[in-house]
Amino acid sequence: MKHSLEERKQRLSLTLVFAGLVFAFLFVAMLLIVVAILILIRVGALRTGESSMHPEGLVVIIALISVVAGTVLAATAGRYPLRPINGIINAMNRLAAGDFRTRLSYPRRIGRLPVVREFADSFNTMASELENTEMLRKDFIDNFSHEFKTPIVSIAGFAKLLKKGNLPPEEQKEYLDIIENESLRLSAMATNVLNMTRVENQTILTDVTEYNLSEQLRNCVLLLESKWSRKHLELNLDFDEHRICANEELMKQVWVNLLDNAVKFTPEGGSVGLAIDEDSEGISVSVSNAGSEIPEESRKRIFQKFYQADESHATEGSGIGLAIVHKVVTLHGGKVEVCSRNGRTVFTVQLPRLMIGEAVV
Repeated sequence: MKHSLEERKQRLSLTLVFAGLVFAFLFVAMLLIVVAILILIRVGALRTGESSMHPEGLVVIIALISVVAGTVLAATAGRYPLRPINGIINAMNRLAAGDFRTRLSYPRRIGRLPVVREFADSFNTMASELENTEMLRKDFIDNFSHEFKTPIVSIAGFAKLLKKGNLPPEEQKEYLDIIENESLRLSAMATNVLNMTRVENQTILTDVTEYNLSEQLRNCVLLLESKWSRKHLELNLDFDEHRICANEELMKQVWVNLLDNAVKFTPEGGSVGLAIDEDSEGISVSVSNAGSEIPEESRKRIFQKFYQADESHATEGSGIGLAIVHKVVTLHGGKVEVCSRNGRTVFTVQLPRLMIGEAVV
């Protein structure tokens, strides 16, 4: 409410500024007309008294003086109040053309007005966000192209070796396993991109059902069994039976992405934790893993589309998994947070009370 009142005050100040400009123009125009009439009277073109000209002629002269004065005033003074508007239009055109480094700035006298300062700050923030998104998009295309090309080259290479024949059965099986794994990797990347597109276009939560959350989490753990068993990770599952009302398919994407992320960044022989906590306000699911901490600057942007905290790209990933998590949780009226310190990273998904189903008997 306080923020809304402040915005109204700023909008009112803008209205008063424009009203003051209009009043100033009218006042100057009237002053010029009065001066012109006084000059005409002084030189004898207009006379007062009995010999003065007819009212119709006086009206015509005043009208002509008004038109001339208004035209001259508009031509000379109109450029100044329109100059900031022209600057805004030019800046928007540059922004639309792809120049995201465009910024608005005004002289100190105009820039001190709260509404002008607010407009410039909003425009510059928008341009900065567009610039960051464009940079992330380009990085995503470069990284995704690399990630996509690597398994394709691998599949083609091993297929060519198999085509030559004369390979021992053990090598044939090894090459076929590699081709299978790389194919699954390609499929996972394509699925993630399709999921991001579908979730981004969804504004209303649909297909909400009541189901067993604990069972869903256990299934997600089993789904990733090949990944965490390969790294000899210890899984700590700390939860009882809980039910929630949600879109089951979308929430599955949340848990799979968070668990896959935890497994990916946990060193070999480390541990991954999964816990559920339910209270009067709602239900929260925590996915934790041991390993390197996420820097503070990365934690602020980690849920942005295309962003990857691992800028070296030493690990697989396209930078859209956590963006999907954030979007899905937001659709459910919840929030997702990350805490990374003391060699452990914890992602916590909090869902409101209305998402909790009946207790499991």
